[in-house]
Amino acid sequence: MKKKRVSDNVTVNRKARYDYTLGDELTVGMALAGPEVRLIRDHHVQLKGSFVTIRNAELWLNNLTLGADTARNIKLLATRKQIAALEREKVAGSTIVPVRLLGGSRHIKLVIAVGKGKKKYDKRETIKKRDIERGRYL
Repeated sequence: MKKKRVSDNVTVNRKARYDYTLGDELTVGMALAGPEVRLIRDHHVQLKGSFVTIRNAELWLNNLTLGADTARNIKLLATRKQIAALEREKVAGSTIVPVRLLGGSRHIKLVIAVGKGKKKYDKRETIKKRDIERGRYL
């Protein structure tokens, strides 16, 4: 009997939780070439500064840093229904943010979320809550 491997986080976009109030998450596939897959599996990838756009009814991940290269654009694989729902959220003023990259199984997946940008005072409040949980704030 085959054991199913648990999805392994290759990288997490920690800045996304700080800059945005995140809503629903969606796991999508990625259209990658061989060298890109090798770089991701070897953890030579950064999600910081990357964002998701919708062009011609397709999802695209922009500014993905792979190895020494910068600003790589990669097509994301999602159903038409999922893309339409994301497009409605985007029209309402939300942003589509990459949250984490999963690569523990055979396929490499990206978790994206719909987020609203935080104001400066919201970010300060997030820092304060985090410090209270750690026991640093008196």
